[in-house]
Formats: sequence, C-alpha cells, structure tokens
Amino acid sequence: MLDRLKNLKIVKKLGKEISPKLRWLNFMNLNSNKKSPDYISMVSGVDELKSSSDERKLEAMVREQLKEEFPNIEKMKSYELLVDAVIHNYKKKQLQAMDEPENN
Repeated sequence: MLDRLKNLKIVKKLGKEISPKLRWLNFMNLNSNKKSPDYISMVSGVDELKSSSDERKLEAMVREQLKEEFPNIEKMKSYELLVDAVIHNYKKKQLQAMDEPENN
C-alpha cells in the first residue's frame, strides 16, 4: 500500500516542492544561534572574526597592564569588573575620537 502511494503524481509533486522548504526550515531551526563561532566559521570559512580577536588582544593588554601597575590585583574580587570598566572606557573614548572629525 505504501509503495502505491509513492507512485502517485501528487505525492511525487509534493515531495519535490515541499522537500526543499522542509530542509530549509529544518536548517533554520537547527542553526538559530547565528552569532555562535561555529555558525560563523561554517558560513564564512573564517575561524575567528577580526573584531573578536582584536577585543581579546585588548583584554589581554589591559590585564597585563593592570598586573604590572598593581601587583596581585588579579586575586581581588573586583578584578574582572575593573578589566571590563577599563575596556569599556577605552572603547568609549575610541568611538568619541571617531565621531569628532565629523562634527567639525
């Protein structure tokens, strides 16, 4: 009985027309996290975005500078907050510097 249904024209037509749509919906549901490194790597072929690597380098430089200026600061509870604040201020100043030439 099931074999006879496979031979019907309407079943064949539905299979051809709906199959790509179902595959696309399945793909969209499986890949809902478009910001994940795995998805970006799969789509672009690039292992890491330049902005991500630049931010990681900046964070490493900030951590190194803080450790150099304040010994044993990495053991304090507020160390991570301090690193985040320094990075935030740096980015804020960088954005302000980028906007200044446009205002003049």
